[in-house]
Amino acid sequence: MNWLSNITPPGIKNIFKRPDNNSDTLWVKCKGCGEMVFQRDLELAHHVCPSCSHHMLMSPEERLKFIFDDKKFDRIELPDAVHDPLKFKDTKKYADRLKEHRKRTGEQDGLVAATGTIDDVEVVAAVQNFGFMGGSMGIAVGEGFVRAAEVAVEKAAPLIMFTASGGARMQESILALMQMPRTTIAVEMLRDAGLPFIVVLTNPTTGGVMASFAMLGDVHIAEPGALLGFAGRRVIEQTIREKLPQEFQKSEFLLEKGMVDIVVHRHDLKVTLAKLVRVLTNFPQRVASADGEPHSKPDTGIDTHQNTVKNSGDNPNAEVGKKPNVKLGVETPVEAALVKPKNPLPSALPTSLTDKVTEKLASKKSGKGKAKNKVKKETIEEAEIIVDKAAE
Repeated sequence: MNWLSNITPPGIKNIFKRPDNNSDTLWVKCKGCGEMVFQRDLELAHHVCPSCSHHMLMSPEERLKFIFDDKKFDRIELPDAVHDPLKFKDTKKYADRLKEHRKRTGEQDGLVAATGTIDDVEVVAAVQNFGFMGGSMGIAVGEGFVRAAEVAVEKAAPLIMFTASGGARMQESILALMQMPRTTIAVEMLRDAGLPFIVVLTNPTTGGVMASFAMLGDVHIAEPGALLGFAGRRVIEQTIREKLPQEFQKSEFLLEKGMVDIVVHRHDLKVTLAKLVRVLTNFPQRVASADGEPHSKPDTGIDTHQNTVKNSGDNPNAEVGKKPNVKLGVETPVEAALVKPKNPLPSALPTSLTDKVTEKLASKKSGKGKAKNKVKKETIEEAEIIVDKAAE
């Protein structure tokens, strides 16, 4: 590149070239089936192809509006990170790349965090922006994740992480790799506080993100067909010198191998998250009332908004104001309530049957000697028959 390149026809064309940011695109081609989808229809379908159900990328703003109640949320102010600490330059200066992507996305870096409610349960959500340098993890993303975890601890709220990344950011070298242990420590902060950490793996999630906080959640949810892995398919095939299965590193493949807990369609994601956070935080489940309107179950002695025990008398081992342990694997009152015996017996006899037993015992109580013993035996047998019928 020299000064002559700027005045030759290619250079002149670049000066007047219109930036392509897909903001005015009317039609979008699906990468799954190749069909052209109207942009407005795609937005209404939450960027899921109506023909093949291929899940396309979503911006952080759209993702947060989708999961939070009434599309309302409050952004968390993330700390300012060091810009271009290594003064890195390849075909373009790293500082120039940052300016370009900030202008294109309107975000400062590749992670956005916010607080809001999901089905009336307060949560903290963090979303990686794949449109910002492929969602790569640098110092700013690491700082943002740590800040989101700190806010979750302050508010005693679950943290939901939506991942979409190509891995660590090469322009920050070892400083980007240092974010892996830093984010791991942030996850440990949540565990020490007894707070749920839910990870939603979206397409694609690879590299250092997959090798750190993306696989440290209490529950791992994946979108259908998402590419999930550490190293690339070609690198693995060249290393082991074997042909990998066609579905290798797809979310369904990882579900079969036990790396993912559940694969959920995007349209069902909010309902699934609502159920999870209610169970993991001991928040009363919603039940249908007589008028058909959903409402919460009666008070269980736990302040669901502050996640603290109201009355220590209900639990002799609990202290007033102490947060309950909600780590995954501990059976919660909600889980226990959902487990019902197949053939439950009545806790008490019906009033009519109880009266019959009482009358028979009273009427034959005046007997004496052998007659009394005989009457008593017959009465007990009759009572047992009545109990057996009630149990049936």
